[in-house]
Amino acid sequence: MEPFVRRQGKLPDEPGVLELAGWMADTPGLAAGFTTRLGGVSQGCFDSLNCALHVRDAEKDVIANRRRVALAAGIPFENWVCGEQVHGNRVHAVTEEDRGRGWFDRASAIQDADALVTDAEGVMLASFYADCVPLIFLDPVKRVVALAHAGWKGTVTRIGPETVHMMQKRYHSSIEHIRAAIGPSIGPCCYEVDNRVLEQVRAVWNEEEGKAERPVIQSSRPGHAWLDLRELNRQLLKQAGILPTNIECTNLCTGCETGMFFSHRKEGGATGRMMSFIGWKKG
Repeated sequence: MEPFVRRQGKLPDEPGVLELAGWMADTPGLAAGFTTRLGGVSQGCFDSLNCALHVRDAEKDVIANRRRVALAAGIPFENWVCGEQVHGNRVHAVTEEDRGRGWFDRASAIQDADALVTDAEGVMLASFYADCVPLIFLDPVKRVVALAHAGWKGTVTRIGPETVHMMQKRYHSSIEHIRAAIGPSIGPCCYEVDNRVLEQVRAVWNEEEGKAERPVIQSSRPGHAWLDLRELNRQLLKQAGILPTNIECTNLCTGCETGMFFSHRKEGGATGRMMSFIGWKKG
């Protein structure tokens, strides 16, 4: 079953948001999901719900789009926080003092942070994508949430497991309680990579030894193969100890569905960004 469900519009100018409806139903006070490219004010190649400031879209339009998403999520606009993503594997522990960082401007963003984790009530974490894999985490017992931005570079440097380890080390999350959701991203149908990437993938994943639900690598043409980055992340999260039954994965491909999602690869790099988000509403 698809874990990311289209939010039923209840507001004027409702943005296109996919919610982790199962998590939110099971966990009162949680807001979690992923935006589409629909329902914003951005123009041209950023049409229309671009949520990122770093892609040369008009800043006022990005802020307007973020306001729409914040209103739909039910989290005050000033409580959101995001990092400056660099395709690395650094995890930043977000505190209440970080609220607003990176949300109004890039200069204040948490630097070199492709993963964010917090237990602070009322703080909303945000991260940005246009093909890379969104990893969203929840510990409903310790009330810890996290996001990780997993492009191929972050994936092979194990950003998913690094995020899990931070949840365990700093917040004492028990591995059996941690849930993970793998969000809309480019699928193996659209993601062909060369040997330079494949060598690094094979350094962290041996298909002959592993037991993936579907092939991580499938040959295409000489020196190239189709890569299932979502399945690779699933396997690495299992290696980190997350129970297979606690990992949910989308079937939505950003490359196939450019009417709904931005795709850096399919749109030649000139495009906007979707946003993953998770946080606790204040009671």
